[in-house]
Amino acid sequence: MPDYLSYLDASEATWAPEEKIDLGHVTLRRSNGGGKRVTAATASAGVTDEEIAVAETRMYDLGQTPLFQIRDGDGDLDNLLAARGYGVVDPTHVYACDIAVLAEMDHDVEQSCLAVWEPLAIQLEFWRDGGIGADRIAVMERAVEPKTALIGRHENSPGGTCFVAVSKDIGVMHALEVIPASRRAGMGRAMTIQAAQWSQKNGASHFCVLCTEANTAANALYTGLGMERAGGHHYRIKES
Repeated sequence: MPDYLSYLDASEATWAPEEKIDLGHVTLRRSNGGGKRVTAATASAGVTDEEIAVAETRMYDLGQTPLFQIRDGDGDLDNLLAARGYGVVDPTHVYACDIAVLAEMDHDVEQSCLAVWEPLAIQLEFWRDGGIGADRIAVMERAVEPKTALIGRHENSPGGTCFVAVSKDIGVMHALEVIPASRRAGMGRAMTIQAAQWSQKNGASHFCVLCTEANTAANALYTGLGMERAGGHHYRIKES
């Protein structure tokens, strides 16, 4: 079973920043939008307050608000940032499993997904309506291959979409969006299973998703499918 950091590496490869900048103990991520994962800095053990100050200046120079991802084991970094006035946002769970846990599950055949790349106009519309705009589509476009966008079907009509990619032997699902008319009808379950099946066909032996703590429906979906929490992180953002 891959460890927590392997899942984070796969998540970054499949949802990648435009650029990573090495500042010694600190790694910056530069992106024109795309969310916290592609703009948050990380820091290794031994980072100093002075190095954090340098990183802050560089993030401001990049036009980004100072933001760090705090991973399991980053307690010292967390304390340093708290002392500098950084607030906590978006506690996030990493759920993972052996891919067979999902790939062998049945789903309603009426909810079979179509795998396409590039995304269709209807998928872009679903994502846009769910707050996933052009900046996050650009993240998908620069992700590693193999990758695809699944379009789910509910009652013979498109009912949802998600992005899936494989890094090494880990499949990762991102940007699952089920339209309101298809919710509470098993669409999210079916799409997650089929994302795992597609990943397995493309070389993955394990599967993971990232889910904010606040998204209670998605947390229930993934745990209900037998996925287990492999670790977690939160972000610290510079408060004005």
